[in-house]
Amino acid sequence: MASELDERVTLIRPATRWPRLDLAELWHYHELLGIFVWRDLAVRYKQASIGIVWAIFQPLLIAVVYTVIFGRFAKFDSGGAYYGVFVFAGLLPWQYFSSALSSGAGCLVVNANLVTKVYFPRVLLPMATIVTPIVDLVLGLVVLLGMMIWKDEWPGGPQL
Repeated sequence: MASELDERVTLIRPATRWPRLDLAELWHYHELLGIFVWRDLAVRYKQASIGIVWAIFQPLLIAVVYTVIFGRFAKFDSGGAYYGVFVFAGLLPWQYFSSALSSGAGCLVVNANLVTKVYFPRVLLPMATIVTPIVDLVLGLVVLLGMMIWKDEWPGGPQL
């Protein structure tokens, strides 16, 4: 039993000039990544009173506002596509990128107590905060697919 505990030894060395990503070490801690993602998801959806519905309602509401402002009043061209589907399709990746960047930028500061007290690959924290908004993106893609079926609007040619 003692030999099993001594099997994995981590030697901490000063950082080299170029950072290196140790994939074997990341794989060793893949369960910790899952725990971080689960923790972030639980916190995110527990704080909202309507929970996971907010992940669908928020981009849908923003798409409605953009459709009214830019499609009706400003008369921006959508290339022949239904403007609501056009806006929602562009809004989904933008919201994922925005959410991943804003949460990933401050994740080490927010988790400073964990970073300073326990050893684990530090890249797991930004990875977890980047993976977490993928749930919102997938839910939004389901709504986008529903909108495309409802309006019989499928991308093709320059729209794609």
